[in-house]
Amino acid sequence: MALLALRTCATETGLPLNEVRLLAQHLLKLTRAALLIREDQPVTDEQHAEFHALLARRVEGEPIAYITGTQEFYGRPFKVGPAVLIPRPETEELLEKVLASLQQPVPPKKRLRVLDVGTGSGAIAITLALESKVSLEVHACDVSEKALCIAQENAVQLKAEVHFRASDWLLAFETEATFDLIISNPPYIVYGDPHLHQGDLRFEPAVALTDFSDGLSAYRALAQAAMRHLTPDGILWVEHGYHQRETILEIFAAAGLCDCESHQDLAGLDRMICARRPAC
Repeated sequence: MALLALRTCATETGLPLNEVRLLAQHLLKLTRAALLIREDQPVTDEQHAEFHALLARRVEGEPIAYITGTQEFYGRPFKVGPAVLIPRPETEELLEKVLASLQQPVPPKKRLRVLDVGTGSGAIAITLALESKVSLEVHACDVSEKALCIAQENAVQLKAEVHFRASDWLLAFETEATFDLIISNPPYIVYGDPHLHQGDLRFEPAVALTDFSDGLSAYRALAQAAMRHLTPDGILWVEHGYHQRETILEIFAAAGLCDCESHQDLAGLDRMICARRPAC
């Protein structure tokens, strides 16, 4: 029998102790509280070897979420893998804004149709379906079949009613398909940005991070799609890079969207924009 010796592992690998503990929790299927009580418990030689293999993967930079296969988002565990972007706190802030906007009065017995474009793990669509105080019919699309499989698994596991569809932006939707709300956290990193080769981003799907161009292609596509697929007075919400606010506002206005508003995240950075399709 061997000991995990978590503090020693943290010192030897240079990993933060909290990350070492997360990997131990994953390996031993223990809660944080249970692990703290049994931090240096004996383990089998097989478990010891597996634990050090997990540590080695993290030392190489692989994200904790991909190693454990799960990431918490809005208080719920979401399955993730290399086919999907890891849900981030900034996107939780986007959802807070959207959910707050949905608390405003809507016509009696009206069920709002919502579309999450580029759903990835399904975090946005599923959370909207589970958290909204307003009745929603939630749809989600993604160009990646592998991502859609993960999103569908999450919806089943979390008991959320979401309609999924494979689509490159909204190209697979019929012309007459309309939504009261479209939301998206699209790829917005400029191709060639050095951040794509640093940290967790090295392991995440490039197609979910960059448009392989100027980082704005998604917003042009979403603006045009919103004018076709939003109901009159329908709303488009997007997340974006901290430096893209002015250009995206110009793109949306040029497409015909109105009442464009920028919102900041908790760090005081411009990271979200909402816009409306005119009523006529």
